[in-house]
Amino acid sequence: MLYMLIVWYMSARKDDEVFRLAVADLNLNNEILETEKITISVEFVDGNNPFQAVQEACELMNRGILALVSSIGCMSAGSLQTLANAMHIPHLFIQLSPAGTPRSSCPPTSRLPGTDDYTLMVRPPVYLNDVIMQVVSEYSWQKFILFYDSDFDIRGIQDFLDRTSQHGMDVSLQKVESNINMMITSLFRTMRVEELHRYRDTLRRAVLFMSPATAKAFITEVVETNLVAFDCHWILINEEISDYDLQELVMKSIGRLTVVRQMFPMPQNTSQRCVKHNHRINTSLCDPKSPKAQQLEITNRYIYDTVLLLANTFHRKLEDRKWHSMASLSCIRKNSKPWQGGKSMLDTVKKFGVSGLTSFLEFTDNGSNPNIFFEILGTNYGEDRGRGVSRLATWNPVHGLNGTLTDRKLENNMRGVVLRVVTVLEEPFVMVSENVLGKPKKYQGFSIDVLDALSNYLGFKYEIYVAPDHKYGSLQPDGQWNGLMGELVFKRADVGLSALTITPERESVVDFTTRYMDYSVGVLLRKAERTVDMFACLAPFDLSLWACIAGTVLLIGILVYLLNWLNPPRLPVGSVSSTTLYNSMWFVYGSFVQQGGEVPYTTLATRMMMGVWWMFALIVISSYTANLAAFLTITRIENSIQSLQDLSKQTELPYGTVLDSAVYDQVRSKAMNPFERDPMYSQMWRMINRTGGGDNNVEESKEGIRKVKYGRFGFVWDAAVLEYVANNDEDCSFYTISSSAPDRGYGMAMQHGSPYRDIFSQRILELQQNGDMDILKMKWWPKDSPCDLYSSVQSWQRGNALDINSFAGVFCVLAAGVVLSCLIAMVESWWSRRKGSRVPSKEDDKEIDLEHLHRRVNSLCTEDESPHKQFSTSSVDLTPLDMDAMPAARQALEQISDFRNTHITTTTFIPEQIQTLSRSLSAKAAAGFSAGFGSSGGGGLQDHRTGGVGPFRQRAPNGGFFRSPIKTMSSIPYQPTGPGPNFGYGNDPDRGTSI
Repeated sequence: MLYMLIVWYMSARKDDEVFRLAVADLNLNNEILETEKITISVEFVDGNNPFQAVQEACELMNRGILALVSSIGCMSAGSLQTLANAMHIPHLFIQLSPAGTPRSSCPPTSRLPGTDDYTLMVRPPVYLNDVIMQVVSEYSWQKFILFYDSDFDIRGIQDFLDRTSQHGMDVSLQKVESNINMMITSLFRTMRVEELHRYRDTLRRAVLFMSPATAKAFITEVVETNLVAFDCHWILINEEISDYDLQELVMKSIGRLTVVRQMFPMPQNTSQRCVKHNHRINTSLCDPKSPKAQQLEITNRYIYDTVLLLANTFHRKLEDRKWHSMASLSCIRKNSKPWQGGKSMLDTVKKFGVSGLTSFLEFTDNGSNPNIFFEILGTNYGEDRGRGVSRLATWNPVHGLNGTLTDRKLENNMRGVVLRVVTVLEEPFVMVSENVLGKPKKYQGFSIDVLDALSNYLGFKYEIYVAPDHKYGSLQPDGQWNGLMGELVFKRADVGLSALTITPERESVVDFTTRYMDYSVGVLLRKAERTVDMFACLAPFDLSLWACIAGTVLLIGILVYLLNWLNPPRLPVGSVSSTTLYNSMWFVYGSFVQQGGEVPYTTLATRMMMGVWWMFALIVISSYTANLAAFLTITRIENSIQSLQDLSKQTELPYGTVLDSAVYDQVRSKAMNPFERDPMYSQMWRMINRTGGGDNNVEESKEGIRKVKYGRFGFVWDAAVLEYVANNDEDCSFYTISSSAPDRGYGMAMQHGSPYRDIFSQRILELQQNGDMDILKMKWWPKDSPCDLYSSVQSWQRGNALDINSFAGVFCVLAAGVVLSCLIAMVESWWSRRKGSRVPSKEDDKEIDLEHLHRRVNSLCTEDESPHKQFSTSSVDLTPLDMDAMPAARQALEQISDFRNTHITTTTFIPEQIQTLSRSLSAKAAAGFSAGFGSSGGGGLQDHRTGGVGPFRQRAPNGGFFRSPIKTMSSIPYQPTGPGPNFGYGNDPDRGTSI
């Protein structure tokens, strides 16, 4: 007879049923036990009462036993292990977890040094920590929550928590109470709205350490209370999960479910499954189609294989004839000796193994079962319940993970997934391209192009809508978010897309992808209008410089006159110039404008001054010409605001941003943060927050752009948005300034814990790496923009073409000069008429009576008839004549107009008035002079009077007449020839007339 002591949990009725079935199968197998039969003794004990378990074992040892088999918890197993070591009874321990929760490793039991451990662990060691660590690492989880039920010993996952902490994972722990409904209700009652949203985000990724029954109840409750969405991913790990439990879990869950459970490799052939060496297993247990086989638990399988192993061990002991009879053992007597055959029995059990329902059962030298396999099953994302389950990978202690756990649907194939996208219209990121009545809106923009690129690559579809309040969203006083952020927080949208910047406040409630474009703060300003300056020709020089130049012309003219007055120049014979103040001024001005002059200056001092003046005029005119060309062709009226520092330092131009926006918060935080207080942002914040922010801030970005275009205002906003607005303005009336270094970027916002974030971020990085992102940027921010974004004035394409406005001042000066000349001409004409109508006085009449002069010259020629007195090629210099007594000759003199063809010029010197008069003598008078004046003077004069035509040719500038250059002049004395009127000039050396 073979006696075995069996100790069960009081609730392990199914283990008892399988145990008895195994004994019945072996008793019918004559090849193993031959004539022997197995006698069993089964006792049910309380698993939490070790004393009861030891007491029942001691009572059964008195009957004589071959081995002790227990399916119990760690607490009672430790006491039984101590008893088995003392009595040398092989103890085959099958660890049983209460209520089907995952196993935890039992603490080691101390024993005396040098003694053998008679307890054999039928179930393999607990590898759940290793398996779940491998799974979450393959899924690249960095943040998740771990749920465990009330019956689970949390000390079993201490090693897993330590390893996740070393890898930087953020793991939260939460115990699931037995009353799950009350627990969920308590969450809704105690948590605020914001905390509840965060809790929902945490539930997107979760690991469940619980029994299948608890897992089904918990999943059902959270799905019904809308705590999870279809994009959640939960991992349930438990060795004790049957196929039936798996199907129910899949039916109750949504999203993705991954199940980790222990598996037993079996042949596909049913006959090979049921026939193991010399034993045939009961068909109800080995046939996978059998209902009883489908409901077998892991402990049931190990119990069956344990009975089979002990029967084979007894068979080998009989064949070796090394069997020691079973003895009655007493646990109470102090002198009780252990069983003598215990050691031999233990070695035989360790030496051989057996194939059964657990594939192959064997033990190592340390008494553990090394054969364990895990399978990782899972579903894909989706809302459909009852989705198919497939094996994703397997795991064993020797080879580790065999397979891949990356979600192929999220990696490259998200076909069938429809994302709900919320947006805010912001040029050029998101714009409405078409809005036909009755048809859905079509959107375009840079962010839409990026989303389309992701959609084409990953295969998902999306539905887009605008946030109800058209705002990006901010945290309200009641703790809730509005705008686009609120749509994500309240789970009404999956993705938030627009010119959305990544900020710490936003990232605390949502997840962001990696940035797909850099962000910086910019300012939109209106370009200064190009004013029409009629006197642009004066622009090269300052007004003070023009005044200095005009004063210099006057000064040099006066100095030239003074130098010639102090040292009169020796004028050449026949010179037509004089050194009056008027002529000096005219000469200096003419040389300044490079038109030359007529006054010959022969003194060294005057020439030195004029040489320096000409050099000065050359430099001034050259500088003026160069500057005038630059001013007329490239006119730039630079604005004083060229950077954010310039904007913050001035207070004349008001500026602001969108109230409660990311820019608004950024300026406020940089201005108010004591550790990061920036003087520039502090000054900007004082302007933006003037009167509480109501004056200078706007509700929408479009309103700020309108204020800049039609008023004096600076709009502080995203630099990328402002550059697009300035590029596409029809009038090119905007220019932008921005900060040099971007400190954040634009990203796509998703619900907290979204599984799409990582794959979206990976694809965005690929677009940036292969240059596709730059191509999308060039579409909306081209480099060859028609507008100059950084010039503060209006400019045109034809920058070198000058218009009439640039030279209007020159034409005005010319017109003013013409009008002034006409006025002067009218005044001169009036003055001449007025002067000719009145009787001239002695002082005014300084002209020579040429008739008297002609008669006097003829008389001189008559007195001296010698040939040398004739006028061949010489001129006559007469002493001063007394002509004041000839008023009657004035009228006759004014009527004489010309003496032609005589080649003689008369010059009268009257220094007091410096009046000049020039007449040319007639040809007949010249013939009379040539013949020695032999004929009467009256004939010559009469011929002159009858033949005089036209005015005199030129009046000399020095106050006299100049002669023709054909004749040279020589001086001859003049003496009065007879009685006549006394002219009063005879004794005045300063008066005279030369011929």
